[in-house]
Amino acid sequence: MIFVVDLYNEGVDIPEVNTILFLRPTESLTVFLQQLGRGLRMADGKECLTVLDFIGQAHQEYRFQDKFRALIGATKHSISHYVENGFSNLPRGTFIQLEKQAKEYVMRNLKQMSRNRRALIQKLQTFQQDTGLPLTLAHFVEHHGMTLYELYGGRTGKRYFRGMLAEAGLTAPIEGEQEEYIRRMPSVLTINSRSWLTFLIDFIEKGKEPKNADEQRMLIMFYYTFHRAAPEKLGLISIEEGVQRVLSCEAFRAELVDIFKYNLAHLRFVDKSNSFPYTCPLDIHCMYSIDQVLAAFGYWNAEQSPTFREGVKYFADEQTDIFFITLNKSDKDFSPSTLYEDYAINERLFHWQTQSRVSEHTATAQRYIHHRETGNRIALLVREYKEEHGYTSPFVFLGEADYVSHEGNKPMSFVWRLREDMPAKMVAVANKCIV
Repeated sequence: MIFVVDLYNEGVDIPEVNTILFLRPTESLTVFLQQLGRGLRMADGKECLTVLDFIGQAHQEYRFQDKFRALIGATKHSISHYVENGFSNLPRGTFIQLEKQAKEYVMRNLKQMSRNRRALIQKLQTFQQDTGLPLTLAHFVEHHGMTLYELYGGRTGKRYFRGMLAEAGLTAPIEGEQEEYIRRMPSVLTINSRSWLTFLIDFIEKGKEPKNADEQRMLIMFYYTFHRAAPEKLGLISIEEGVQRVLSCEAFRAELVDIFKYNLAHLRFVDKSNSFPYTCPLDIHCMYSIDQVLAAFGYWNAEQSPTFREGVKYFADEQTDIFFITLNKSDKDFSPSTLYEDYAINERLFHWQTQSRVSEHTATAQRYIHHRETGNRIALLVREYKEEHGYTSPFVFLGEADYVSHEGNKPMSFVWRLREDMPAKMVAVANKCIV
C-alpha cells in the first residue's frame, strides 16, 4: 500500500495498480483525472479498477456532477441520466459500475446540487476571479462542464441566468420579470433547427419581421412554446401580442438570444428541409414539442386542433398522418393497450405498431397501406423517453416515410421506409437488437 499527497498525481506508470482510495479533496478536475489515471493502466490479470472515494461524503456541497462530467465529457444527456440508466456513451471496452448504495447516494447528491441555487450563485460570484473570463452564459456552462438543463433546473427550477446574476449582486435588480415565462424557459433549450434559431435571433435581437409563410409559422411556434392556449383564450388580441408579452422583459429577451446563439454554435448535425408541398417549417432531424408541431402545421386554435390519443394525428387538409413515437415506454406512463412495439430495423426501416383497435379493413389502415396512390403522406416523430431532465421530452422529426409491408390485426404492425437516414445516434437507441 502506498499513501501519497500530490507525489503520484501524474507521470507514474504502475499498470498493476487495481485499487485507488481518494482521501483528499481537490477542486481541480484535471488533478482528479490525473489521480484516477494512475489506476487505469491495463495489465495482465487486471479486470477492472476499484475506486473508493472517501471525499464524496466529506461535505454536503461536494459535486459528483463535476467528477462524472470530467469522466464522460460533453453529452446530450444529464449526468443523472447516465447514473440512473448506465453509462452507455463510454469508449468501447470501458464501463462504470456503481454499487447500489453508491448509486442512490450519488443520485441524491445530483438532485440536491441541481436544485442548489446557493451553490450556483457562489460559483457566479467567484467566476471571473477564478477563470479570468467574462461572465457569460456560454463561458459559465462550458467552464463548469454543465448542460443548459443542469443550469436551468427541472420542474422546480424557476430560475434563469440573469435572474441569478442579479441575486448574486453582480447586476442591478431586474424589472418586469414574469414567473410564468421563467417556468417555461427549459422549453426553449431543445430548439435546434438552424433556420428557426436564426429567425428567432434576427426577430428578437434585430427586430426583423417574418418575411414568408414559413417564418410566420415559426413565430406561432415560438408563441406556443410559452403559451398553452390560443390568444383569445388568454385575453390576447393576437399571436403577435402574446409574443411581445413574452419579450417585454429586457433581461429575459436578452437571455433567450443567448440561449439561441449557444444552441446554434453547438449544433453537431446537419438538418434538412422537409418535402411537404404546403407551409410547414419543421426541419428533418430537429426536435419539437407536440405544441410546436401543431403550430407548424397550422393548427394553433383550440377549435381547429384535431384531437388525438395514443400518438397519432391525421391532418385532413394536408392529407398527412403524423406518428408521435416514444421508444422506451414504461407501465407507469402507458396503459397495456398503448405499449406498442416501435423500433428501428436499420437506419431507413422502422417497425411501428398501430393502436389495438385498428384492423386491416378499417379506413385508417387502408389510408396507411395505400397512402402513395391516394396522395396521403406519412411522417414520423420519435423520442427515446417520455421525460428527460425532469421535463416532457421533445420529438425528433425523422421526415416522411413510405409503406413497405404490414402484418397482424388489432393491432397491426407496419414497416416504413424513411426517405432520409435516421441519425446514427438515434439508430443506436431505436434499434432494440442493440444492447
